[in-house]
Amino acid sequence: MKRLHQALLIGTFLPLCWLGMMATHELGHVLGAMATGGRIEKLVLHPLTISRTDVFPNPAPLLVVWAGPIVGVLLPLALLPAARVSQCGWGYLGQFFAGFCLIANGGYIGAGSLGGADNPSDPGVMLTHGSPVWSLWLFAAVTFPLGLYLWNGLGPHFGLGAAKGNVDRRFAYASGAVFLFTFFLELALSPR
Repeated sequence: MKRLHQALLIGTFLPLCWLGMMATHELGHVLGAMATGGRIEKLVLHPLTISRTDVFPNPAPLLVVWAGPIVGVLLPLALLPAARVSQCGWGYLGQFFAGFCLIANGGYIGAGSLGGADNPSDPGVMLTHGSPVWSLWLFAAVTFPLGLYLWNGLGPHFGLGAAKGNVDRRFAYASGAVFLFTFFLELALSPR
């Protein structure tokens, strides 16, 4: 039974982190657009596609595009202290999520910079509107290793290594429930 709980925790928390990372990243684009007078034409958070925010008119495309990954890493980091001091023991989940967001956003911006300005993704837009490529690499060089640092030592909480499959089953069930809720909510509310 312990391996079933482990599989439930890992198998639902990883995709939940993906959905949460995309939501915080897009929240950054939305906040950037709102702060600069842009108008949100479409926000896609459909769980079966890559998220995106379409802004038109977009008076400050560079600020809007950078707001996505910046908020996408700073918001999870800002929530990390609350997760760590929580008395219910779920702090490692918040730490894993923050690390996931740092790695995903850093990897996206760093690897995406290799596609050049012709790429329609965020890194391509950053390059098209004047961000020097070194700024994308610097963002990746800071966020990606910091995410790995946050992940360091979390394996036993997920039943890995010496834990031999033992996880807190309350968090396994909670992760499953929150993932299903988030998946179906995004499915219902977001166009493709």
